Amino acid sequence: MIDQGNVRAATRPPAFRSKLDSIRPTYGFEDVSLAPGTSTVEPDDVDLAQSFCGIDLAIPVLAAAMDAVVDPAFAGALARLGGLAVLNLEGIQARYDNPAAILERIATAPDDEVQHVLSEAYVAPIREELVAKRLEEIRAAGSKVAIAATPGAARKWGPFCAEHGADLFLVQSQVSSARHLASGYDPLSLAEFTRFMPIPVAVGNTTNAEAAYLLMEQGAAAVFVGVGPGAACTTREVLGIGVPQVTAIADVAGARDAYLERSGRYVPVVADGGMRRGGEVAKAIAAGADAVMLGSPLARAAEAPGRGVNWGMAAPSPVLPRGTRIRVGTIGPLERILLGPATVSDGSQNLMGALRQSMAALGARTLREMQQVEIVHAPSVATEGKSWQQKSS
Repeated sequence: MIDQGNVRAATRPPAFRSKLDSIRPTYGFEDVSLAPGTSTVEPDDVDLAQSFCGIDLAIPVLAAAMDAVVDPAFAGALARLGGLAVLNLEGIQARYDNPAAILERIATAPDDEVQHVLSEAYVAPIREELVAKRLEEIRAAGSKVAIAATPGAARKWGPFCAEHGADLFLVQSQVSSARHLASGYDPLSLAEFTRFMPIPVAVGNTTNAEAAYLLMEQGAAAVFVGVGPGAACTTREVLGIGVPQVTAIADVAGARDAYLERSGRYVPVVADGGMRRGGEVAKAIAAGADAVMLGSPLARAAEAPGRGVNWGMAAPSPVLPRGTRIRVGTIGPLERILLGPATVSDGSQNLMGALRQSMAALGARTLREMQQVEIVHAPSVATEGKSWQQKSS
């Protein structure tokens, strides 16, 4: 007679492992809240200033290197308010003597034609004399000069920008890694690039702590965090990649702190994308960011060149766009958006006033102290007790 118990034992399948078993929870701005502690401070005593890559900032705000956001005049306007604008070296400003005509065409193109218009607009070559002219115009407007380019363009344009007075060069790509493999060309070596560049080199974007740590080891002066959270970016939909911003910022901030302890060098972390309101800016700083990079919220300013629209910088791709044109409207001067007074109650204006009030309520006098406040998982924070607001919206 066959022993059925032995048969069952002999044929019992092995333990199977699923990738889903190791999924960790991650958090975006709507998933968390900031918890008050045991002390508060006067809002007037809150200090938002810092030295960022050798550039003094009165407010922790960088304007995204997007053509609808930054031109030389906008850079000057933001500098007067204490922030820093980053110009897209591979954008409209470096391709056309009269960018206004191209920007107008993009802003007014019908929805079913805009992708073609975008692709066509970025075919014109980047011109050295225009790059030099824009750098000069930014400085003449009263701003430090920060320039962004993709890794493929950085080798050529980094030294050129440094020679023509740039103060900061940002090597920015969809996903930045410490090691890029390519069989068809010689990829940029960040370690070599930062060594021979006479100005600070910031790097973005990443969401990974280990990658950020390696970028710091290779000389990055700052690390930008965010893959796909921007309002005009469709990377998450098109490619299926990205990590919610609170988790991404906290992970990279952890790498920054570990690198500081080991090397003695502090590398600022910039939260790039996904913030529309003051509360989200406050949460980004609390998660560990030293500054925030804003795109669409600033594209709404009267000083922005986009005429009430914005588009992701991967949108002009003729084969696989990873951005779209969005209509953000023009709501008033840049000063109202950043410093108030606000004319709306949704937190989209007076962003720095909101950050200052949040820090004061949490007992944080400096940005570094704000990075130490408690963050709680609070999925109901946006809906608890808000039924009347939801009915009226």
